[in-house]
Amino acid sequence: MTQTYRPRRSVLYIPASNDKALAKLPSLACDAVIIDLEDAVAPADKIAAREKLAGIFADRPGRCEMVVRVNALPSEWGADDLLAAAKCEPDGILLPKVDKPRDILEAGDVLDDNFAPDEVKLWAMIETPKALLNIGAIAELGLDPASRLNCFVAGTNDLVKDTGILATPDRRYLVAWLMQMVLAARAGGLDMLDGVSNDFRDLDAFARECTEAAAMGFDGKSLIHPAQIEAANRAFAPSVEALIEARAVKDAFALTENAGKGVIALNGKMVERLHLAQAEKLLAKAAAIGAS
Repeated sequence: MTQTYRPRRSVLYIPASNDKALAKLPSLACDAVIIDLEDAVAPADKIAAREKLAGIFADRPGRCEMVVRVNALPSEWGADDLLAAAKCEPDGILLPKVDKPRDILEAGDVLDDNFAPDEVKLWAMIETPKALLNIGAIAELGLDPASRLNCFVAGTNDLVKDTGILATPDRRYLVAWLMQMVLAARAGGLDMLDGVSNDFRDLDAFARECTEAAAMGFDGKSLIHPAQIEAANRAFAPSVEALIEARAVKDAFALTENAGKGVIALNGKMVERLHLAQAEKLLAKAAAIGAS
């Protein structure tokens, strides 16, 4: 996992070309925002949107992470997008259409060559069939800090489009691939964000999708509308019951009589040190959310 935990329960896309949406940024309760230069910006507006990045980041709020989604690097805008984003020193740069490890490494080389601080991380969209076939090798880059890879984002709309599967409300034909993403992300020590829900008016359905995604192991969800923030924050936050249990596990291992033990008994259950690690992670998550 990442060394410093940052909550990513709610990650909102905001088009760099949408001044009205950007003006609301300081008041939003999301954990992170993605300033979008790609899908949400029309081709005719892409250069103008890129030129606005410096102004957007000059007045960035300190509370939430700020990430830039650039256009695909092979596109006519991608290379210039990456350089412009790097100059802003965002928390992350989201790369779309990642197919293979080399796509991450090449972007990292550009950041290194332009002296971008190590704190500028790379996020990767998993949205193509080829990315799913190569996801294990891509995720392994997360084990090497030099690669800068920090987070995966599911691109469910593109996967539906490229594979031709039927998009159903329960996402039954996507679930296997979503679980594959979670598994790979965990193997590479990466955060994993669920894809967007397109119907932002149906908040009940959205809340159910968030609850299911949390149960599947996702760290949070990418959003397209501020109305979705509250439900995402609630679904991906630790429950009161989970926090009570985590505190009990931590306190039990801290007792003098349990010092050095690998396994202890707690409330009639066997508890191992792996459960302690899980408890400490959950408590750290709760603390970070509270601090935000």
